Amino acid sequence: MIEAYLKHEEERKAQGIPALPLSPEQTADLCKLLQAPPAGKESFLLNLFKERISPGVDPAAEVKADFLGKLLKGAVSSPLINKKDAVKILGTMIGGYNVKPLVDALKDAELADDAACALSGITLVYDAFDEVAALAKSNAAAKKVLTSWANAEWFTNKPALAETIKVKVYKVDGEINTDDFSPAGDAWSRPDIPLHSLAMGKTRFPTGNAEIAKFRADGFQVAFVGDVVGTGSSRKSACNSVLWHIGNEIPAVPNKKTGGVIIGGVIAPIFFNTAQDSGALPLKMDVTAMNTGDVIIINTKKGEVTNEAGKVITTFEIAPNTVPDEFRAGGRIPLIIGRALTEKARAALGMGATDIFTLPVNPVPKAGQGYSLAQKMVGKACGVDGVLPGTACEPKMTTVGSQDTTGPMTADELKELACLKFQAPMFMQSFCHTAAYPKPADVKMHKNLPKFIAERAGVALRPGDGVIHSWLNRLLLPDTVGTGGDSHTRFPMGISFPAGSGLVAFAGAMGFMPLDMPESVLVRFKGKFNPGITLRDAVNAIPFWAIKQGLLTVPKKNKKNIFNGRILEMEGLPELSVEQAFELTDAAAERSAAAGCIQLSEASVCTYLRSNVALMKKMIAEGYQDPQTLQNRIDAVNEWLKAPKLLKADANAEYAAVIEIDLADIKEPILACPNDPDDVKLLSEVAGTQIHDVFLGSCMTNIGHFRAAAEIWRGQKFNPAVRTWICPPTRMDQQQLKDEAIFSVYSAMGARIEIAGCSLCMGNQARVPDGVNMFSTSTRNFDDRIGNGAKVYLGSAELGAVITNMGKLPTPAEYLAVYKEKVAPKAEQIYKYLQFDEMEGYGK
Repeated sequence: MIEAYLKHEEERKAQGIPALPLSPEQTADLCKLLQAPPAGKESFLLNLFKERISPGVDPAAEVKADFLGKLLKGAVSSPLINKKDAVKILGTMIGGYNVKPLVDALKDAELADDAACALSGITLVYDAFDEVAALAKSNAAAKKVLTSWANAEWFTNKPALAETIKVKVYKVDGEINTDDFSPAGDAWSRPDIPLHSLAMGKTRFPTGNAEIAKFRADGFQVAFVGDVVGTGSSRKSACNSVLWHIGNEIPAVPNKKTGGVIIGGVIAPIFFNTAQDSGALPLKMDVTAMNTGDVIIINTKKGEVTNEAGKVITTFEIAPNTVPDEFRAGGRIPLIIGRALTEKARAALGMGATDIFTLPVNPVPKAGQGYSLAQKMVGKACGVDGVLPGTACEPKMTTVGSQDTTGPMTADELKELACLKFQAPMFMQSFCHTAAYPKPADVKMHKNLPKFIAERAGVALRPGDGVIHSWLNRLLLPDTVGTGGDSHTRFPMGISFPAGSGLVAFAGAMGFMPLDMPESVLVRFKGKFNPGITLRDAVNAIPFWAIKQGLLTVPKKNKKNIFNGRILEMEGLPELSVEQAFELTDAAAERSAAAGCIQLSEASVCTYLRSNVALMKKMIAEGYQDPQTLQNRIDAVNEWLKAPKLLKADANAEYAAVIEIDLADIKEPILACPNDPDDVKLLSEVAGTQIHDVFLGSCMTNIGHFRAAAEIWRGQKFNPAVRTWICPPTRMDQQQLKDEAIFSVYSAMGARIEIAGCSLCMGNQARVPDGVNMFSTSTRNFDDRIGNGAKVYLGSAELGAVITNMGKLPTPAEYLAVYKEKVAPKAEQIYKYLQFDEMEGYGK
């Protein structure tokens, strides 16, 4: 075991990273060696045991805790670890498997004080709290633990946020998105934080990691600084990579870091929250006067930043006001869990509320207060009428989604949270980002992660089932709140606040999540669509109109974005199907909005829900786990269908801005142009541009788009100048298209048909050749996401099909003529959505 570990350690050292944490098998071997250690290896083995085993409910932690428990009982012995040492080591394991032996040790007179000291610093005790509270009535050590929890010593024993922090700046100008921090092509390595961190900035700031390492070697704490930081996907891996380079080691938690200062002129909301959860210090301020290599002093009390000469170069406000407490606690999540434990302990001891923690200052509703749709839905999840912007709240999470490039990290976070059962009533795991071209790490994950999810009463999809969003939307309850580890978790009914994997794990484990309620921006549609104008054009009309009104700018310097960090609410299209509505809420991610929601009709929602019940029944029949979780959701949907009623915004609700879009004013397609989803232009402005690749797929598509494309292609000849990629979002869409003999049309066009899932959209599987011009129906078009140097236009599937025929962006007249001839006469048949309760094989 020692030889194999040292060889592995040397291989990793050559890459500049530490060895992987020990596996359960390695830990078992280590426990045997500790009982009879080879001469000269004592300190090496003891360090492995203390520092290189993941804590919480990791399988290796179970082996470690079991060994220590047996040592405390005298069943085994080690010349390196006595009973008091064993208690101390158990106290470093965060929670989970280590708690029971520590509680048992409270009853041992020899070990009671040490056990009390160890337990006092642990907050992840769950049901063991009741045992400690009961024991405290007759056991002094248990009473000491309960009192310590009540006095929040787990918090006060940690250093407070320093008044001054001296850092050396590493700055990246312009916008830094999460693809820059965590490239999609390296998604397979995300759970291995040190390995994945090697890819950080490889195209955007390729010398950055080495520069940061040099600054740190010179003895400086480093602040990562950017004009715009963390836009794009909800990748905890992005924050993990940043903190690996600028953060601090965590004792007894291998290959993970915390702390670190992140400064941005703008910090994207999801990234800001992930930094909070990770124990970093995110600060928003003007960064114009900061440059790489500058040494600055941050005064957290005055809210000033000075240079080495003492000159104030910028000012800031720490917001929310709870950030210093979060930083002290090691992150927002540890703070929430610990604070709840303190409240519970004080109640058990008959003590009043504590003033140790900083409380958020929440707005107070005025008489006759009006609430927006989003504010009402979050209010419902919090047990009140509505939640005003600026309120710190903890809404219940009815639905939580996890996808596969973040799922292994979420699993690791769940282990650290000592979660053995989800408290959220629906937790779903997908495999849509890795199913098509799995790497060795993906194949292993496909085998192990479903079991992990099912053991906790979650629902695991199967590789090849399709895109997480197209499935998760089928499992929703109207007017409820959820989250997901993918930035496009944007419910078409209800509302979701996407998050990094740490917060997703927390929401799943606890059944609620912390939320600083954002303001809302209302987009009100009116009028009717002109022939040939699609919902994707309405999606792109939102930034188009915002630019016209001065509410959005394209350049990154001094960028203005009314949607950033706010909720994008939409109304005026109540008769849309839920599948159609998702095109609009999904695109809230590209607006950098914190969430999106849309007002629909009860009829549309009821139709969708009846279909979903049939799908969930089919899932149970096909052996999907967990059947009880699926049945509970079927029961909840059926209960809602008995008296369907949707929440609606109040007429006097207030918004940060209102944008009115008359659909009649959209007379030609609108595209997002290379390479920025905000850079929207009319088709006439870019017509004639040669296109090499066309991709029809992603969560922005549904079966109607693929039928429309087939009609446009029917009777056409294969155009060898254009590579066409087809990727239906779910296996159900794919099967229906086959049943309608549409795949034969795709074949005649030479289209490459991908397995249901994300395909090119994510860019971690298939990729287009370097430097091509591309048209895509995917979600976003950041630099190098789909192909290195590719210039990517985003628009509708209908327009994409015309482009395949022509090899270029058509004129509006050319496109509209094809649409009028091929699509319009069959629109009712084309845009008919999957209604499972009316289909054979679904209990029709």
